[in-house]
Amino acid sequence: MGLWTLLEGLLLLANALAILNEDRFLAPRGWSFSEFSGGKTKSFKGQLFGLIYATQYLRLPLILLNSICIFVKLVSG
Repeated sequence: MGLWTLLEGLLLLANALAILNEDRFLAPRGWSFSEFSGGKTKSFKGQLFGLIYATQYLRLPLILLNSICIFVKLVSG
């Protein structure tokens, strides 16, 4: 397992977090952003939701990273 495989795994994890829909998936489980906008951001659950929200916010760089990853895979075989 090399560094490239590790980076691909992290990219896949970021993609999985980015596609979670707040209205259909997160809100019924009590993970809406409005619930954690107060002082609850210090807890582990608040930190995890902050990570989910950050990956949803940065979708354009994720698209760019996915494109680079696909291009490298096509070139290297």
